[in-house]
Amino acid sequence: MNSPTRQLYDEEEDDQGEVFLDESDIIDEVAVDEEDLPDADDDDDDTDDSMHIFTGHTGELYTVSCSPTDPLLVATGGGDDKGFLWKIGVGDWASELKGHKDSVSSLVFSSDGQLLASGGLDGLVQIWDASSGNHKCVLEGPDEGIEWVRWHPKGHLVLAGSEDKSVWMWNADKGAYLNSFTGHEASVTCGEFTPDGKTICTGSDDASLRIWNPKSGENIHVVRGHPYHTDGLTCLALSSDSTLAITGSKDNSVHIVNITSGRVVSSLASHSDSVECVELAPSSPWAATGGLDQKLIIWDLQHSLPRATCEHKDGVTCVAWLGASRYVATGCVDGKVRLWDSLSGDCIRTFSGHADAIQSLSISASQDYLVSGSSDGTARVFEIAEFK
Repeated sequence: MNSPTRQLYDEEEDDQGEVFLDESDIIDEVAVDEEDLPDADDDDDDTDDSMHIFTGHTGELYTVSCSPTDPLLVATGGGDDKGFLWKIGVGDWASELKGHKDSVSSLVFSSDGQLLASGGLDGLVQIWDASSGNHKCVLEGPDEGIEWVRWHPKGHLVLAGSEDKSVWMWNADKGAYLNSFTGHEASVTCGEFTPDGKTICTGSDDASLRIWNPKSGENIHVVRGHPYHTDGLTCLALSSDSTLAITGSKDNSVHIVNITSGRVVSSLASHSDSVECVELAPSSPWAATGGLDQKLIIWDLQHSLPRATCEHKDGVTCVAWLGASRYVATGCVDGKVRLWDSLSGDCIRTFSGHADAIQSLSISASQDYLVSGSSDGTARVFEIAEFK
C-alpha cells in the first residue's frame, strides 16, 4: 500500500540518490507488541448505532423478547438472576421481574401478548402480567435448570425443557401442572409446539429429536441414529404447516424431519462447526442457519441446497428474519449485529455498539426495531424500519 510517508521517501530517493541509515542515527528503540497493533480492517469500536440502550442488568444478557402486540415492550433476562420489562424509547420506565434465584435463561410472551413466561436455571418458570409486570404464579416441577420456554400458539399453555432430561407443560391461567414428557437421556436443549398446536417436538443433548402428543404425553416418534445427528441438538424450527422440523447440532449438520412419519427427509451439510441457530423464513421455503464456523447459510428447502453463504468475522450465535421481508439479521460473537439480503447474500448493514458477544435477537411487533442482548450486560435497540 502506498502511504503518504512512503511516497515522501520515494521522492527523497529520487533527489538524493539512495539514503542510508547507520546505527549512530538511531535515537531510541521502542518494543512493539504485535497484538497491540490495530488490524487494518478493524471497525471503529467507538461507533454506537443504537437508538436506545437498556442498562438495568448487572450481568450478561441471555435472552431478549419483544412483545407480539405492543411495538415498544421488551423483556430481557440474564446472569444477574433478573428479568426486566422495559419500553423502547422510554428511558425512565422499567419493571423488574423478581423471583428467580439463578440466571434467567429464557423469556417469551404468549401469542396474545397478555402474559410473559420466564425460565431460570433455578428450575422455575414464572408467569407475569405483561402490561403491569405483576407476578401471576410460579410453575414448578423440573429438578434442574430451565433451558427454554414456549407458549402454545393458541392459548395459555406453557412448555419448558430442562437440564434434568424432562419436558413439562402447565396451564398458566390456573398455575396448574398438565403433563410431563420423559425419555430423553440428556438435557433437553430445544423444543416447540407445532404451529397448529397439536404436537410437541423436542431436541436433546442425547442427539435425538422426540415427537410427542401433548394431551396423552405419548412419545409418537424418536428420531436418532444414522442418518440423523451424531451429537447434541442445539436448535430447532418448525414449518408453518406443522409438517417439518429442521434441527441443528454440535455435529455441524442440519437435518429436516417429517413430523408425521418421524423420518429424516433431507440432510443439509455445509457448516464446518457447531450449528447454533436456525429460523425458517415466514414467506418463502427458505431457512437460515448460523454456526461457530462464522457462517450464515440461507437454504432453499425445496432443493435442499444452500442459496447463499454469508461470511462473518466470528461465530454466529443467533438469527432472526425481518418479518416477511427478504432480510435476515445475525448476532455474532464479535459483538456486531448484521443485516443480510437473503437473495444476494450481501451484508447490507452492520450495527455496532456492543462490546461483547450477541446472545439473543428479537424483532419488535411493528418491525421498526431490532433488539439485541449481549454478554456486555446491555440490550441495544437498532432502527430497521427501512428494511420492511
